[in-house]
Amino acid sequence: MKFKRTLLAIALLACTASYAADKARPNIVVLLADDWGFTDVGAFGSEIGTPNLDSLARTGMRFSNFHAAASCSPTRSMLLTGVDNHRNGVGNMRETIPKEHEGKPGYLSVLNRNVVTIASLLHDSGYRTYVAGKWHVGKEPHNLPNQRGFERSLIQGDSGSDNWETGKRYLDLTDRVYWYDDGKEAKMPAEFYSSKYYIDKTIEYIDSGAKQNKPFFAYIGFQANHIPVQAPREFIDKYKGKYKDGWTALRQARRDKAIELGLIRKDAPMVKMSTTTDWDALSDADKAYQARRMEVYAGMADAMDFHVGRLITHLKQTGEFDNTVFVFMSDNGAEASDPYAVTLGRVFLDWNYTRDFDKLGDKGAYSILGPSWASASASPLSTYKFYAGEGGIRVPLIISGIAGERQNQIHQGFTHVNDIVPTLLDIAGVARPGNTYQGKPIEVMTGTSLLPVLKGEAERVHAVDEAIGYELSGNKALFKGNLKLVQNITPIGDGLWHLYDIRNDPGETQDIQAQLPDAFKTMQADYEVYAKANGVLPMPEGYEPVHQVIVNSFINVYIPRITHYAAILFPIFVPLAAGLYVRRKRRRAA
Repeated sequence: MKFKRTLLAIALLACTASYAADKARPNIVVLLADDWGFTDVGAFGSEIGTPNLDSLARTGMRFSNFHAAASCSPTRSMLLTGVDNHRNGVGNMRETIPKEHEGKPGYLSVLNRNVVTIASLLHDSGYRTYVAGKWHVGKEPHNLPNQRGFERSLIQGDSGSDNWETGKRYLDLTDRVYWYDDGKEAKMPAEFYSSKYYIDKTIEYIDSGAKQNKPFFAYIGFQANHIPVQAPREFIDKYKGKYKDGWTALRQARRDKAIELGLIRKDAPMVKMSTTTDWDALSDADKAYQARRMEVYAGMADAMDFHVGRLITHLKQTGEFDNTVFVFMSDNGAEASDPYAVTLGRVFLDWNYTRDFDKLGDKGAYSILGPSWASASASPLSTYKFYAGEGGIRVPLIISGIAGERQNQIHQGFTHVNDIVPTLLDIAGVARPGNTYQGKPIEVMTGTSLLPVLKGEAERVHAVDEAIGYELSGNKALFKGNLKLVQNITPIGDGLWHLYDIRNDPGETQDIQAQLPDAFKTMQADYEVYAKANGVLPMPEGYEPVHQVIVNSFINVYIPRITHYAAILFPIFVPLAAGLYVRRKRRRAA
């Protein structure tokens, strides 16, 4: 009996010690903004009010040379797995993939079965795991969050939807909005505001498991500031008159502030993008309308920050804040596309939304940023979402809350979205898997942990001679040290290779291939090695992303719709046609 009591006591002590050690591990919150440009955060040079993100920046570290993919799902796939998007299945988005690539290795447009997510790794090591918001890495049963390591989940499955009405599509890219609650079709309220709702869900999930005495991992995929750009009126009106001087003045002001903050070098040059309209050439009415669009955009970002603040306040009230690590980033650069410029888009939007000046941002209204404001959002960088220029793939990153972290510091060395998973594993004390996990083969993670830099134990994340490749929709890049080899397709690019020193020239204003011919040649060879190793496919002749979206929308939505209605009408039409034919024949015979 005494022996049994001793064994029980040992077991209880071991269990208690395990729980204590487990609880000592930090909570982790990943805040993923959608389509925010490099200087859209106050701590990165913005005039937009983001006090809560700025507070995290002051107590943590900002990364001013951090790179993601140039569009939504490829970034999300790497953020969740730490594996290059061509090896994790998302070599391109469902919306922009050419038909020649569909289903090819690496081009499923969803996560493949050969990767393990950060949520699975943390959950299997004792973390509670939650996700709320935009998912966009696959809505097949095996790809829903409940099969990818998340205990609780409320997600929007595709690229986006309306921010006020849960059943409303933002474009005619899918047959409906797909919502999932813990892996099952969700019963959504008819109306909500997306940023508020996702934070409400996250708080609910965190509180529901509080008694488990385990740390939590919460991943929040905001829809802010994806189109349609919408926000509560009280946030929009804070910016009334703020943008009356136009986008060129804002781009300059953002650059100057980024320099003042120490994010870029003092004399960093900047170009005016070819897609930027001359503000002074606009009529007063056009200026007022365009300024209101930017007010709505600012209001949407402000509202997201406000709701992040609600989560922070809740964690402080429950005593969890001081043991929580926050990671904030955007999935890509600012969105410049105008769906109204495409006939199918315009027809759908005019049927479902209004563009009236006094309703912009409200329920039932549709607003965009457009290429000229996007150039200010990306300041001082060049290009924007979809392209491999710095404006498309260099995004803000803030990491805060790590014990021993250097506070209010800026790291200016190159970093990459694939570095996030190794960093989170290090923070949680979880071993990084090799090429197998739980007896199954998996793709090997390629990133490097940021933790040594965060703690001041290292000055660089990646070695000077480490070559890191990138490709999406035919736009390519190869990074090595401070150098970047880049090629962008038309209409924004010229389809040729260029070489830049992005530490000193982040705006990619001076091509230095003539000064560094050996590096230019070597890096092209490095890119070919990357492309071959990761199964990158050449783009079909004449590929253009906007045209491809139209084609895919027609194939994925309109043809099934036509087929559906044809199947309904066929049984009615055939007898009717046959009857008319018989009548006509009888009349002729008579």
